[in-house]
Amino acid sequence: MNTARSGRPALTRPDGTPLRVLVVDDDPDLAEVLSGALRYEGWQVRTAGDGASAVTAARELQPDAVVLDVMLPDTDGFAVLRALHTVKADVCVLFLTARDAVEDRIKGITAGGDDYVTKPFSLEEVVARLRGLLRRAGMARQLDEGPRLTVGDLVMDEEAREVARGGELIELSPTEFELLRFLMRNPRRVLSKAQILDRVWSYDFGGRAHVVELYISYLRKKVDAGREPMIHTVRGAGYVIKPVTP
Repeated sequence: MNTARSGRPALTRPDGTPLRVLVVDDDPDLAEVLSGALRYEGWQVRTAGDGASAVTAARELQPDAVVLDVMLPDTDGFAVLRALHTVKADVCVLFLTARDAVEDRIKGITAGGDDYVTKPFSLEEVVARLRGLLRRAGMARQLDEGPRLTVGDLVMDEEAREVARGGELIELSPTEFELLRFLMRNPRRVLSKAQILDRVWSYDFGGRAHVVELYISYLRKKVDAGREPMIHTVRGAGYVIKPVTP
């Protein structure tokens, strides 16, 4: 089992790279203590002491999660949360505050926060809450969760039936998943339409080439959209998947 220095199972982004967390608190000592605990998990951490610098840091880091103090010197955490969601809509947010009134909890959650920890708190609690949030959001996985196929920045978890490229989850239909799995099990190898039909659809080639072409186009729209293409057509031969050359 792969573990973090904390002794817990290591948790990473779906592509195996370190999780990215932004800590926003105007108390530099507290921010440093929190950052140290998160780095101990093997995560990449940045800090910010006010709302403006938090948004700037989020644009640069593109965090998977934010630990966000409600009371900041230039604004409140709820306004920062709204700004963060324009930077990265799916970021997980854990509010951190000395206030424990029920109305504050409700306001934080309805504003789009995912969880709420009241000061004073234990570092273990903050880490545990973050791990739970990231797992439930599909933005993290344990390194020992099962077999994975990796081609460049494209990662497939065969048991969980999850696919991510560059850490971004990709939703696939069952047939699209099976087609991509066959391609990823044979990286850099040109696969003919007949081979693909036999393996993915389990029937003979006879006149059904258009089915392969159609599903290859579906995959390209999801896997390659807005990115350097990984799925290539080899004219007269078939299709191949290969990592993007830097």
